[in-house]
Amino acid sequence: MSSDLKPLVLHAHSTGPNPYKIAIALEALAIPYEVKLWQFGDGENGLKGPRFLKISENGRVPALEDPNTGVVSWESGACLNYLLRVYDKENKLSPGNSEQDHVDLDKWTFFLVSSIGPNWFRHYHSSKNDDALARYEEQAYRTFGVLEGQLQSHEGSYILPGKTMSAADVHTYPWVYQHGYAQLSLDKYPGISKWLQAVGGLKEVKAAYEKVPKGEEM
Repeated sequence: MSSDLKPLVLHAHSTGPNPYKIAIALEALAIPYEVKLWQFGDGENGLKGPRFLKISENGRVPALEDPNTGVVSWESGACLNYLLRVYDKENKLSPGNSEQDHVDLDKWTFFLVSSIGPNWFRHYHSSKNDDALARYEEQAYRTFGVLEGQLQSHEGSYILPGKTMSAADVHTYPWVYQHGYAQLSLDKYPGISKWLQAVGGLKEVKAAYEKVPKGEEM
């Protein structure tokens, strides 16, 4: 990556998984960046406050500002796709160039976006709802089963066949990494446990998880 590149600005908070996706990608692509941390709420430093809403109309992180191009993106999928298009010229995070390669990346990315996610009713719902909790827990384990099957279908350590992490792993790891917080067990998913160890041990991932919480408080 060019030494003349100005650092990108990653807007984040330290508790949610989505900003870590973008930090991991920035680390993997050796793109300089700085982190700015926002708080929940509509205050001066809040995600729903007027300052942040000028950056992300949806009032959620991550958002990514690139002073080298003037492009501002938000929503983790849009941010990551931008980085892949503009900065991943060597396909470090892409599995290949065939149409099937592109589709394989898309399908596992959209599987994450549409299916694997937080269990709101475990920690955040204002009143206890056992039926909703059971339904979302069942769905979480169903998606774990799908991911387990994919990981067991080939010899590699990552979601897509190959010897290196792809954007599919970047998207998925921060969510599944929080399985303990969601009180979900991996006892029946040895492939996922092995995958979490492999991805979590990468220097790019370690660096992202160290850097984001140390960002500048806004």
